[in-house]
Amino acid sequence: MLKKTFLFVPTLIVLAIFFLQSCGAGVSADSASTSPEAQREPVRVGVLHSLTGTMAISELSVVNATLLAIEEINARGGVNGRLIEPVVRDGASAGPVFAEEAERLITDDGVKVVFGCWTSDSRRTVRPVFERHNHLLFYPVQYEGMELSPNIVYTGAAPNQQIMPAVKWAMDQLGNRFYLIGSDYVFPHAANAIIRDQVQSLRGEIVGEAYVLLGSTEVESAADDIVRLQPDVILNTLNGDSNIAFFKALRARGITPELIPTISFSIAETELQMMGSAPFEGDFAAWNYFQSVSGARNEAFVAAYQAAYGEDAVINDPMEAAWTGVHLWAQAAEAAGSTSPENIRAVLGGLSFAAPHGPVSIDARTQHLWKTVRIGRIRSDGQFDIVWSSPKPVRPLPYPPYRSAQQWQYFLDGLYRQWGGHWANQGEVQGVSGP
Repeated sequence: MLKKTFLFVPTLIVLAIFFLQSCGAGVSADSASTSPEAQREPVRVGVLHSLTGTMAISELSVVNATLLAIEEINARGGVNGRLIEPVVRDGASAGPVFAEEAERLITDDGVKVVFGCWTSDSRRTVRPVFERHNHLLFYPVQYEGMELSPNIVYTGAAPNQQIMPAVKWAMDQLGNRFYLIGSDYVFPHAANAIIRDQVQSLRGEIVGEAYVLLGSTEVESAADDIVRLQPDVILNTLNGDSNIAFFKALRARGITPELIPTISFSIAETELQMMGSAPFEGDFAAWNYFQSVSGARNEAFVAAYQAAYGEDAVINDPMEAAWTGVHLWAQAAEAAGSTSPENIRAVLGGLSFAAPHGPVSIDARTQHLWKTVRIGRIRSDGQFDIVWSSPKPVRPLPYPPYRSAQQWQYFLDGLYRQWGGHWANQGEVQGVSGP
């Protein structure tokens, strides 16, 4: 067993696989097996995440969870008598690189499915690649909705399975005056548009809004604005290591959870372990999964992950969703008797699975999962005390009800044009807005 090396050894494992494959060496998921089934040609699958750049802080652990699921499936014989061989590629925290690597995985590496992407910038940039090739992407991260694609299975939360319940809970428990801060790309802007619509419908108030470039530490003006405006709650859609600078800036100004609590939508256990939990203690996050979820299924999942990556390794929501997605794909491959993307899609609707966070099923109409919603408070050890859960799995609604699908698409098109044909601001930091 790997001991107490979560921040170092898994990174080396992932980067070693990536290096060998970049040099043309095949990396089998179970090269030591000698069974007759193992001698058949393996099924190649793509794993496409940021191994470098600002999003590596979040995505490396998702690669680990994906590889764990592949190893577990191989240990019981693979899919349809064939082992699974992961091909790991680096999206480098940049949408165009994700698109290039997705094309490479499909056309050069011949993978049957890709598990990957984190930011909506990366997902929306690769979507045309998968649709052009009629291929299949399993996407494991919560997102803003406003999208349906027959070539994507969304195993993370739709807006009504994370953002909207968190806003309602905040208004019931914390107050109705909100400050919004996020990274300057499509997910935070879209999430905040949903929040604005919802808060207005519930007769709350948005007192200010600010965005910073992905990876930027230019958060001082936003923190100053929060001090000036004194909202009841901060809703945080910053991604990556910008969060470190932001929470340190809040604490330096005396903004504590007791004074103005923050609810985050992209901070989880792995980020807290890497960044240190002290600046975040007492604040909240909304997810479907927390490592502290009770139950035998989650206990087994945590034990398996820590046996592979060290007893101090932690698990977060996108990791659980990624692991679940691999197992759902394998289940579909067995049901279809095939690993071709077209045949897999034909059997996805209605598939269910006992995931660590609770039972999930694939909604046939949307290819999103029915999921349980949770809100947790950050503890000093970087884990979460769960303070609220939905009583049962929530049906996914990718398009928030406040606007029509056409209106949401018009909103998204405006962002895309504003950023010069990209899904993220490529250079100019957008400032603070308020009354």
